[in-house]
Amino acid sequence: MPLLDRVVLALGALSGLLGVALAAASAHLTHGGSLQTAAQFLLVHAGPLLALAGLAGSERLRPGLARLAALALILGLALFCGDLALRALAQKPLFPMAAPTGGILMMLGWAVAAVAALWPPRR
Repeated sequence: MPLLDRVVLALGALSGLLGVALAAASAHLTHGGSLQTAAQFLLVHAGPLLALAGLAGSERLRPGLARLAALALILGLALFCGDLALRALAQKPLFPMAAPTGGILMMLGWAVAAVAALWPPRR
């Protein structure tokens, strides 16, 4: 399996781990709504990241597009969830427009995943 696919698998698993950790942390905060939202996004995207890596590695999806989709989702999650978590825990943003930029990247990642699914892999 290519290194990039293994990295995506590891980051998908890390997304699940962080999602559980943030969900637990948000349960102990009075105003943990942003942290809960970040946890939900991380948990929702963990499985698809694992699937994209596996499908790219097995060439059931166009590998280049599947990997591009995964990278867009990972970067989007880092920006969106990182900004929400930092705001909840440290009362400061990651940087201006980090969350909206991350959200747009996640939407682009899902769009590229759809293209990867519809565009048949080379045989």
